[in-house]
Amino acid sequence: MAKVNPLSNPKGVKLLCELCQKPAFIQCTKCTVAYYCDLDHQRMDWVGIHEQICQLLLPVRTPLPFKSLCKEREHQQAQLLQRQKHLIELTQTAARKKLCEGRHEEAVPAAMQCLRYSIEVHGLSTLPLILPYLLLAEASIGTGHLLQAEEYLSQAQWTVLKRSECSRSILHKLHRNLGLLYTAKGEFDNALQHLGNDIYYASEEFGTDSIVTSGGYFHMANVFFQQSKMDVADSLYTKVTDIWSTRLSRLVQSPSQSPSLPSASSASPDEALDEAQEAEAAQMLNAIFDIREQAQKQDPAALASASCALAMLCYLRKDLDRLSAVLQAQELGRKALSASQWGADPGFTESIVRFLQRIRAGENLPVPQRAPGSPREPQRAPESQGQLLSAESRQGPEQHNQGYSRAKIHN
Repeated sequence: MAKVNPLSNPKGVKLLCELCQKPAFIQCTKCTVAYYCDLDHQRMDWVGIHEQICQLLLPVRTPLPFKSLCKEREHQQAQLLQRQKHLIELTQTAARKKLCEGRHEEAVPAAMQCLRYSIEVHGLSTLPLILPYLLLAEASIGTGHLLQAEEYLSQAQWTVLKRSECSRSILHKLHRNLGLLYTAKGEFDNALQHLGNDIYYASEEFGTDSIVTSGGYFHMANVFFQQSKMDVADSLYTKVTDIWSTRLSRLVQSPSQSPSLPSASSASPDEALDEAQEAEAAQMLNAIFDIREQAQKQDPAALASASCALAMLCYLRKDLDRLSAVLQAQELGRKALSASQWGADPGFTESIVRFLQRIRAGENLPVPQRAPGSPREPQRAPESQGQLLSAESRQGPEQHNQGYSRAKIHN
């Protein structure tokens, strides 16, 4: 970091902190175009987003050289606009991923940069500014700054009211954040109303069984869980698990997906998950897995389904060490196999076995879709599964859990 004296700035030039917009006294020596009021804000911005965009800022913030030809000037402006849009996309994805991982404070710098370049590209009071406002609102809710969150949501609501052409995609995100705000404030009736609107608009835009809509089901289930309405919460958690199991099954069945490959890149663009979606899936499925595992009266079929979905997600994760991901997928798959012996359909148990065999052999075999919701009588393992079932897996789920370390996806 290089020190900056505000008094030595050229006339009319004010160098401001990236985070708080106060006078800056520190400069980033790598890009030389980012400034901060103190070291704390510099470190916060570096961890949050600056490390990823440091070198991308230089061509965006450096004044463009003069070009005499009109075509050259238009080309310069087109390049600048393309770079700014790339920064918006990058910072938006980074902020979403950190929010899904529960790193709300670290998401703030990325969301602020997303807002900054959205304003530069689209102007004030435009619809593209709603998403950065919502990201900042969710980060504020996560850090407990509810008044700040209300301000950001008010900005987003005001922008929506001024535009008649607002899409259902934006409306569902707005209502989801309002639902999260009221949940944090303990106003559960208002929270359920907004989360219901979230599910409605998301279903209209993406379908009732979309992974986008699953987030509304999940947050609504959390509200019912806090109200001790376990029957309703349980049905919504099951819905979330089924939606993600279906999507992950299709990705795992991708022809090029094998234990030796780090991603399901051969899946269609609409099917493949980005980093933020992977983090969101890990957040929801880990929470559901914990609830299933810690329930006083366990539902083996539900536990098997949650464990299997987590195993498939771990198998597909691109941000984990490949060996670690395969080992975690195996452990979760074995837990799903053990639980399925005591309540799931035999066909589901066999599909888990094939999935585990695929992990070990790298073969393109069918994978489990989901466990049926209604538990059945305990099923004895077929002879072909004998090598995959340990002594612990033949015990009941309660005894098995006592000797089994929790297998979760660590971000």
